[in-house]
Amino acid sequence: MVLTVPTPHRSLFIFSPLSSSSSSISCFSRNSRVISYSGFWSSCSLFRCAGTRRQSSEKLACKMSEFDGKSVAADVDSGNMIFYPILEEGVLRFDCSSEDREAAAPSICFVNSSDRDTPIMSHRVPSYTPTFERVLGQQSVKLELPIGTSFYGTGEVSGQLERTGKRVFTWNTDAWGYGPGTTSLYQSHPWVLAVLPNGEALGVLADTTRRCEIDLRKEAAIKFIAASSYPVITFGPFPSTVDVLVSLSHATGTVFMPPKWSLGYHQCRWSYASDKRVIEVARTFREKGIPCDAIWMDIDYMDGFRCFTFDRERFPDPKSLVEDIHLNGFKAIWMLDPGIKHEEGYFVYDSGSKRDVWVRAADDRPFVGDVWPGPCVFPDFTQSKTRSWWASLVKDFLSNGVDGIWNDMNEPSIFKVVTKTMPENNIHFGDPELGGCQNHSYYHNVYGTLMARSTNEGMRLSEENKRPFVLTRAGFIGSQRYAATWTGDNLSTWEHLHMSISMVLQLGLSGQPLSGPDIGGFAGNATPKLFGRWMGIGAMFPFCRGHSETDTIDHEPWSFGEECEEVCRLALRRRYRLILHLYTLFYMAHTRGTPVATPTFLADPKDSSLRRAENSFLLGPLLIYASTKPVQGMDKIQPMLPKGIWLNFDFDDSHPDLPALYLRGGSIIPVAPPCQHVGEANSTDDLTLLVALDEHGKAEGVLFEDDGDGYEYTRGGYLLTYYKAELQSSVVTIKVSGTEGLWERPRRHLNVKLLLGGCAFIDSWGVDGEVLQIMMPPQNEVSRLVSMSEKQYRIRMETAKQIPEIEEVPEKKGTELSRSPVELKSGDWFLKVVPWIGGRIISMEHLPTGNQWLHSRVEVNGYEEYSGTEYRSPGCCEEYTVIGRYLEQAGEEESLKLEGDIGGGLVIKRRIYIPKDNSKVIRIGSSIVASNVGAGSGGFSRLVCLRIHPMFGLLHPTESFVSFVAIDGSKHEIWPESNELFYEGHYRPNGEWMLVDKCLGVSLVNRFSTEEVCKCLIHWGAGTVNLELWSEERPVSKQSPLCISHEYEVRPT
Repeated sequence: MVLTVPTPHRSLFIFSPLSSSSSSISCFSRNSRVISYSGFWSSCSLFRCAGTRRQSSEKLACKMSEFDGKSVAADVDSGNMIFYPILEEGVLRFDCSSEDREAAAPSICFVNSSDRDTPIMSHRVPSYTPTFERVLGQQSVKLELPIGTSFYGTGEVSGQLERTGKRVFTWNTDAWGYGPGTTSLYQSHPWVLAVLPNGEALGVLADTTRRCEIDLRKEAAIKFIAASSYPVITFGPFPSTVDVLVSLSHATGTVFMPPKWSLGYHQCRWSYASDKRVIEVARTFREKGIPCDAIWMDIDYMDGFRCFTFDRERFPDPKSLVEDIHLNGFKAIWMLDPGIKHEEGYFVYDSGSKRDVWVRAADDRPFVGDVWPGPCVFPDFTQSKTRSWWASLVKDFLSNGVDGIWNDMNEPSIFKVVTKTMPENNIHFGDPELGGCQNHSYYHNVYGTLMARSTNEGMRLSEENKRPFVLTRAGFIGSQRYAATWTGDNLSTWEHLHMSISMVLQLGLSGQPLSGPDIGGFAGNATPKLFGRWMGIGAMFPFCRGHSETDTIDHEPWSFGEECEEVCRLALRRRYRLILHLYTLFYMAHTRGTPVATPTFLADPKDSSLRRAENSFLLGPLLIYASTKPVQGMDKIQPMLPKGIWLNFDFDDSHPDLPALYLRGGSIIPVAPPCQHVGEANSTDDLTLLVALDEHGKAEGVLFEDDGDGYEYTRGGYLLTYYKAELQSSVVTIKVSGTEGLWERPRRHLNVKLLLGGCAFIDSWGVDGEVLQIMMPPQNEVSRLVSMSEKQYRIRMETAKQIPEIEEVPEKKGTELSRSPVELKSGDWFLKVVPWIGGRIISMEHLPTGNQWLHSRVEVNGYEEYSGTEYRSPGCCEEYTVIGRYLEQAGEEESLKLEGDIGGGLVIKRRIYIPKDNSKVIRIGSSIVASNVGAGSGGFSRLVCLRIHPMFGLLHPTESFVSFVAIDGSKHEIWPESNELFYEGHYRPNGEWMLVDKCLGVSLVNRFSTEEVCKCLIHWGAGTVNLELWSEERPVSKQSPLCISHEYEVRPT
């Protein structure tokens, strides 16, 4: 919507929502600067809340809690935020005013909400103070930092590791087939980690559960936009990123202590169709000697997708099934979704209805939405009585031999609706400490976390001496207290393999260390090379699981040929050898809040060249360096390492498709013998220590040991050993420097491998707990050993059985053209199109005037189309296929048909033509079509928006402007000083707008249908202007594509 007020000097006041739920106010003029305020509309309003016990049809009308999106100041105000210290030294809470401080909702992400609300004594003042602007109930917070600051965090996000230039929205979304530009995924973390130019770090948390925009598009500036009123919490600046994450963990909690078996490899499939197939898969792992600890059961084990039930034909005796695979060292993990079939006689529905636990619609009846079972009701996990009810169901469910539970679809995801979730005006009767009676827009982002919490509590009730293992798809910052997570329904592509590294690291930098992707990709068919490479990298992730979608080829490690199988075997044996190190890292993460997997730049935060490194990561002092390019294995890469000593090593298993391993100088890590599953290992097994001395000849490390499950470790039932190594007078002495815990040291052999570099080492044997000494050989002998080892390494790489270079070639509907642009020349126009880079139009010459309207290079700009609201989202760079080419000489109108795969089962189809009956115009018809959207999304794609993005060149920038008449009849002239403006609703152009060049006396007219175009954008650049047409943003199915047809014509002014 745009409000236009006549003012002198062609000034206009514009009020323009950025989306259906956002708004901005701008004042622009040729003689004044642009002032802009933006944010989301709150859907919060008064509604009727029924009493906790409803008798007859009586209802209690109540107002939502006073802090619900309440703006306590004027409609428009701004300024510096006020602060006080909380929690511990270096943590500050900022609010817009003291009144806002009182009005803020309780914190759901803090372990103790009172910690956020209670000031402490401190003399520390802010290093950086955020400012705020509020407009119509929306609070925008901005924090400016030094130029050269790098941004990370923002939770579960796709795309690049360093987040400068990106914008995301915290709104948990079922995002099947997401891409690098998708702005909302399954989890929400309104959190930014800033690494300053000097290497110090600062964390910034917007403590709101509502939809929040995190805008990092301006260099060195953080901007949050959400409904008022919410506080902002800063952590630091502290000397290091680790210090910030430790401080964050004191607020939001540390990761739950995982059972040791959960750090093994997990095999999953949607779905293993029967208990017989599960037993077959488990047996094959053992026969082939491929380590694995868990088999997962997806929804098809259920009776008609009814949670807490089993299909009587395919899984008739789940307890016997579990006993069978337990004998082979496997755990069994089963899925539970939140959607409960709306069916009388189904015991879960009946018991829930009796206890009144369902989320309510605005009419105060239980909300019913379609998911896998059909019509479903949904537990209101914001109520303690609902969580207790669910926990009791989980407790009983575990009696079937369930070892772990997988919570899926808990964004919550709803089928057959454009929003893919329940209405925002649904009602939750939340506990007072969570926020009380609120609509769904308040609780949406924490729904999955509260479900995971309930599941965790039920598992603890069932087995007090076992640690719960819960995996959740949806979550909020703080969900690491209850569950692990994975990166959702990714794709079997090299792009998603590459992104998986950054996604795991971002979650770790947002407080969730236990995560990993679906190895091999969930949707689509992996190739042998892709699967093997992904397993090599995925075996080093904190959470390690292979998973694939129904109707894809088998994705078990042996499914891609002997060569790929061997790579998978080597990769997983590596993981199990390093599992002592991983388990120790998780103990430290659980007890101290330190991260597990971190970006490489943490090894040297001042080195700016490392801040965008996306092919490597750290597990403590262990550096994993990988290749994510199909034609480039590790035998063809020269790794870029941080400063200092980094000694490479292997287990005689180096392979071009496995990552390279490096240990930082000054470090010691423990290594175990290879095994098939965690339960096969014994505390008396030989222990190996890998030792890398620093420049001072010293090293240290730590090993945590306990039963691997249960809670005896909280009562002293563990052994934490600190090891130390030191070189003095050519002798390296390795000894225990300290211990913690009540466990006695197991009697076992100790093998110390002193790394020399080039995969060379000197080893010595002794007894763990006793002093062991190694005589260092002369330098020339060290050089000889390194040279010999490097030679052996090269031989291993050269003689390794390579995975075949078999890549699927998608079927094409036509023949691709050469790398020469396709030319369309007819009537008034001469166009050039490059199908191989986004199908872009790079030249649009108007022959009568000789004017070239487009500003373009072959690889960028010109006429582009995107599939999302994010700049350069999929569509603008993909390789398009020419599926139709018609020439005027052949009696047809000059036209070109293109089709580009944009991932997730979607294609952009485009027809460019110059009609025979009106050769003065160019017509372009484009659509986003669901060609192969997976059943996992109910036939609907991810959220997409068809965004027409032409960049026009301005020959006379100071004398060019955009002119149009809006639907409401108002007239507009938009000059370059206005920068960027959106128009929606009745303030859109009424089907036509034009770019006017006063010097040339001509206008480029763009006509379109207002039924197809929901939003128009004008963006002025340096000698350029974008006139963008946006469709609505929604999922598409085969029956409901997004379409925009429009045309261009030049006419005199």
